[in-house]
Amino acid sequence: MVRGDRVGSVEYARRVNAAADLAGAGVPAAEAARTLASRYGVSVRQARRYLEQAMAAGRVEVPESSVVFTVKLPGSLAEQIRSRARGSDRAISAVVAQALAEFLERGAPEGRPAMCRVGVSERVSVMACQVRVLSLVGH
Repeated sequence: MVRGDRVGSVEYARRVNAAADLAGAGVPAAEAARTLASRYGVSVRQARRYLEQAMAAGRVEVPESSVVFTVKLPGSLAEQIRSRARGSDRAISAVVAQALAEFLERGAPEGRPAMCRVGVSERVSVMACQVRVLSLVGH
């Protein structure tokens, strides 16, 4: 790792959890810090930060890795999503992921929602139409 580079959220969570495991096993802090530093190629000081985080909050959830998933959307819907993301100071992916997760949690009916049957090109996927529904209901 080049000095100054930050690890991603998945790797950070793994390192904090490794620190929590060492602390939970009763390994003294100085020894745990040296072990973490050696294991991850970081300074002992950085390893102590992982330990401090682990002692303060315990194990943390390891975020699921993201994948690229491309859909075609009507231009107006894409602009609504961009606008929502800018207004909430969030990434477009975060806005769409939250909207789709909430939609799927509600147990969406099979097939196209009734409001998607009118005015949406057949080339637009069902998911794109469902995103439109979510944007119209305020998500």
